[in-house]
Amino acid sequence: MDSVAPNSLLLHGARIIASDRLIQQGAVLIEADRIAQIFDGSASQPPSTATVIDSAGLTLFPGFIDLHIHGAVGVDTMIASADDLRRVGEFLAANGVTAWLPTLVPAPTAIYQRAIDAIDQSMAQSSVDDPERRSEYRLQSGLADSEKDPTEVGTLNTCRARILGVHYEGPFVNSEQCGALHREHFRTYAGPASLDELPTITNESAVHMMTLAPEIEGGIELIKELRARDWIVSLGHTRATVELLDQALAAGAQHMTHFMNAMRPLHHRAPGPIGWGLLHDDVTCDVIADGVHIDPLMLKLILRTKTAERVSLISDAIAAAGLGDGDYEVWGENISVNHGRTQNASGSIAGSVITMLDAVRMMLSLGASEIEVARMAATNPARLLSIDQDCGSIAEGKRADLVALDQDGNVRFTVIGGRVSEARP
Repeated sequence: MDSVAPNSLLLHGARIIASDRLIQQGAVLIEADRIAQIFDGSASQPPSTATVIDSAGLTLFPGFIDLHIHGAVGVDTMIASADDLRRVGEFLAANGVTAWLPTLVPAPTAIYQRAIDAIDQSMAQSSVDDPERRSEYRLQSGLADSEKDPTEVGTLNTCRARILGVHYEGPFVNSEQCGALHREHFRTYAGPASLDELPTITNESAVHMMTLAPEIEGGIELIKELRARDWIVSLGHTRATVELLDQALAAGAQHMTHFMNAMRPLHHRAPGPIGWGLLHDDVTCDVIADGVHIDPLMLKLILRTKTAERVSLISDAIAAAGLGDGDYEVWGENISVNHGRTQNASGSIAGSVITMLDAVRMMLSLGASEIEVARMAATNPARLLSIDQDCGSIAEGKRADLVALDQDGNVRFTVIGGRVSEARP
């Protein structure tokens, strides 16, 4: 092997899902927060200067990216503090997620503002993960040049999935397809001022995404305005006609939120959003692969029709995720969880309690290949957010965001920006 930097990390002997190929036995060399080199085969001796993690028997996937998640471990993104978001990030990291978009449901502007402030603060706290700012962090922390920062590459510690921005699920959606969203907080679009009322994240790197229904008053103009502001637009909670969906696509909406859920059902004389979405190769979609929101047979249909190139996995998890069955107060109402199925007082499914890891296991069980699952859990979400040049696949030069799964599909450790979570026994 080539010479490596002093504080480098080597993941040695693993199976590697590297872009479009499977390396049966190889190694990944990490320097700072980047993948420096990928080795096909493990015959060479690892350099003595690298911290080595024996990864034999494990499979390295690109770190999962969750585009749509409302919370976990008792934390609701609508009322979370920055510390609460940190707890969610730690839970997600333990389940293979390396990046996520906190997702907000329709609410008054003051509640939106509180949520955005917490996200802003959490993103600022996470900035020390950037090697270019680590020297400033070391100075503020009083670390001498000779002292090793316990958060630096090659150490085993608790790390957390990084927040990429925010996903507004609504408020510009169809009240007839509200799902578990509260209609009283839905809004109509009356020009750019309507959009100005939604708080945005001050961090320049933050991604802003919105799910909307194009049939609301001014919906097409809203899409155009969002795209002009560099927001990602996704179609959801909609009963739009095929003709209107064509207009939405032309205006810049090229993705669909929790496909098949909160949409007009497919009908042979009215194909609606589902028929339209299945047939458009220039439209991508995300799915909740829990076997509850979508029957496994329909998941197979979506995968066969859209292919793994156009499908992203999401959790759509609520605050009850990670807590088990029981009754929980979420979004001001009681939501019960019974055998992994959520239900609100009206009987509607109210989000999920799965993780991205659960979705990955589901798709693997349905016959999707590991390469296809890596695309759906990481590469495609990164491409949607226009960050695929930086992350979303295991490739030299990209961020060192990876997850190691054992033969039973359990997370053994997660690497986020070169930092490694505690390895599991």
